[in-house]
Amino acid sequence: MEKAKEGTEVVRSGSMPPPLWASPFSLMRRFTEEMDRLFEGFGGRHEWLTWPREWEGRWRPNIEMFEKDGQLVVRADLPGLTKNDVKVDITEEALTIQGERKKEHEEKGDTFYRSEGSYGSFYRLVPLPEGVSPESVNATFHDGVLQVTMKAPARPKAELRHVEIKDAAEAKVQTKAAA
Repeated sequence: MEKAKEGTEVVRSGSMPPPLWASPFSLMRRFTEEMDRLFEGFGGRHEWLTWPREWEGRWRPNIEMFEKDGQLVVRADLPGLTKNDVKVDITEEALTIQGERKKEHEEKGDTFYRSEGSYGSFYRLVPLPEGVSPESVNATFHDGVLQVTMKAPARPKAELRHVEIKDAAEAKVQTKAAA
């Protein structure tokens, strides 16, 4: 007989599994299995629940947006692409970045031939803050990174107010006095 470490349980194949409430992971695994069974009846699976990074020929490149030196900057990581593979459009409300990647690799040897390819389109819509002017936009592409810059919209200066931090006992006394 196998000896288990203290606090663990040995489960032999064919024996009863632990109850569902024994672990949240077993509950989620059971839920996933039930969803698979449900959607197999409709000719599909539950992929729509998982939002994979690459799905039906689409991929979602990483995008970041920040403000620096009065400029609003949007960067997209597009490894393996060139500027000719990418299209950028802008309105006052949003920046659209779209394109397609086509990567092919071929190897030939004396006794083998191998060809691989990966293809996928992408479409990203980046909402822009109110006040962005589409006329101020510039885009550059270098080493697989698209960078789109535009003049950042003017924002009213926020007034800074210092907030005093009190001890909990002091706050209780003030709360009682106010009541």
